[in-house]
Amino acid sequence: MVANLGKREPAARRGTRRRPRRESALVWWVLFAAFAGFAWWLQSWRIALLGLLAWCLYQFMLVPTMCRILSQQGAACTERTRGRLFACGPDHQRLRNDALWRLAGLRNPFQKEPAEPSRPPREDGETGVVVVSPDLRGRLTLFDRALILLAAAGTVAVVVGTIYGFR
Repeated sequence: MVANLGKREPAARRGTRRRPRRESALVWWVLFAAFAGFAWWLQSWRIALLGLLAWCLYQFMLVPTMCRILSQQGAACTERTRGRLFACGPDHQRLRNDALWRLAGLRNPFQKEPAEPSRPPREDGETGVVVVSPDLRGRLTLFDRALILLAAAGTVAVVVGTIYGFR
C-alpha cells in the first residue's frame, strides 16, 4: 500500500445533507411566457387569466426560496422551502402564519397560546445575547411582502375575471 504522504482528504462538512435537485426557475418563466404568447396570439383574455393564475400559484406555493425566519438571536434561517407562504418547520411555520395574518391586518385566530407582547429587541442580562421577539422574528421581507400582495391581487383579478366571463 502506498501512503498518502502530504495529501489531506477534504474535511467532511458537518450538518449538511444532500438535497434533491430542483427544476430551474427558467422552466417556470418559459411556461409563463408561453401563456402570454398564446394569449396574445389567440387574443384570449381567458388564457391570460389562466397564465396569471399559474403565476400566483407559483408565487404562493412553488417558488424555491429560503425560510428567512429570524432566530431568537436575530440570524435568518437559511433552510430551503417551496413557496412564499411556507417555512421550513412547524415552529417557523407558526411564526410565518402569524406574519401572514399581520400582513392581512388581522391577528391569527388559530394561535394556540397568546404571543408575548411585542417588545423591541433586548439584551438578556445573564448571557449578553440579544433576544428578538416573535413579532420581529416572523416579519416578512419587503420583497416577500410585495410578491405575496401582488399574487393576492392577481388571484382576486382571476376570480373577478372568471365571474365576469360567465356573464
